[in-house]
Amino acid sequence: MAVSLDTREMSKLDEIIARGKPLSKGHQLTVQGDPFKCVFAIKTGSVKTVTTSCNGDAQITGFYFPGDLIGLNAIDSGICQDTVSALETTTVCQIQFEQLDDLSAQMPKLRRQILKTMSKDLCNEQHMLQLLANKNADQRIATFLLRLSNRFKARGFSESRFRLSMSRNEIGNYLGITVETVSRVLTRLQKNGYIKVENKEIDLINFKALLQLSQESE
Repeated sequence: MAVSLDTREMSKLDEIIARGKPLSKGHQLTVQGDPFKCVFAIKTGSVKTVTTSCNGDAQITGFYFPGDLIGLNAIDSGICQDTVSALETTTVCQIQFEQLDDLSAQMPKLRRQILKTMSKDLCNEQHMLQLLANKNADQRIATFLLRLSNRFKARGFSESRFRLSMSRNEIGNYLGITVETVSRVLTRLQKNGYIKVENKEIDLINFKALLQLSQESE
């Protein structure tokens, strides 16, 4: 679960909590099953969350970016619900939960956002299940790209051009399709003039077509 903070709120967090050293790609911030002690505010870079079943199957459950606060889904059980790993060189603020609770009392917007996000997380899980159950590969990729676009726009970044820090294989795992299918769909979307792909850089060229393909309303 993640909470999105604006620049002012992230600055206030930065004033109170020292920024950690840059973490290399693959570094694990938390491991599923470990005792819950703290949450993390992402300053730069990106991370993924992975849940491993009792059978050993690993499922990527989310990708998170600067401004996201992750780890809140462990509050109830006191146990980390997933493994959080850096997708690239990443810096985070590590916040003890007790500190966060005190800080949220000083920042009403933060407290409201935490409660709002806890509620929204249930809706996101339902939407994800619907995405995997009712949409084909093209629709899943289009929806994925548009949701990333909206998240980057909300953080003040470009909504039409951004870098995919996750691999094609990770996208496939998250969306429930093969890496070969991910590559084929991206190639097809580029051929149709919907997007432009250059290594990990993505340009969304035709938003209207992507929205129609994803079958999602704005």
